[in-house]
Amino acid sequence: MSVETVTGRVSQIEAMIAAAQSGVITPSTSSTNFNSTLAQAQSATTPTASAASLGAGDNAYSDLIQAAAAKYGLDADVLKGLIKQESGFNPNAGSPAGAQGLTQLMPATAASLGVTDVHDPAQAIDGGAHYLKMQLDRFGGDYTKALAAYNAGPGAVQRFGGVPPYAETRNYVTKVLGYADAFRQQQGGAQPAQAATSTSTVPYSIT
Repeated sequence: MSVETVTGRVSQIEAMIAAAQSGVITPSTSSTNFNSTLAQAQSATTPTASAASLGAGDNAYSDLIQAAAAKYGLDADVLKGLIKQESGFNPNAGSPAGAQGLTQLMPATAASLGVTDVHDPAQAIDGGAHYLKMQLDRFGGDYTKALAAYNAGPGAVQRFGGVPPYAETRNYVTKVLGYADAFRQQQGGAQPAQAATSTSTVPYSIT
């Protein structure tokens, strides 16, 4: 697929998100077209991620990621994708808002999870996995809603009844799941694991 095609599809989805936010269209009345376009954009961008931008950082923390995923009943590739998107596997990453570490925990969230050093990879990964698991439990095992809550807060997901129509959050969910698919392909295309509490047979769809 050409760069022009990818760019065109990404531009199309960004325009639709902007229209939804401005009130021109709403997710409820345009969900079919929106989801179709989003799926095309994901399909177009995921190979680029798998080919060029995953990096080798995940290998340094593979054992910790696998252990945390097993502890909390998570899909390890989704957890890995979350860490890739949040920090690029940099344990010293920080944001202007104050989020820190591999899983970009805010100080209050870290404290509530028992994380005393957000720059310690073991604590950061365990804390991030724990928080993701909390969101999965809150939203019935739906990874898209859980990831949206990780990014925008559970209140926003509850308010909109799903992934909120924020460009940043929709982009976040798309990228995390795209990275997860790419990591999975690197390992031979194994099927994604369901969370222990999941009741959804299709956990990776933005609605």
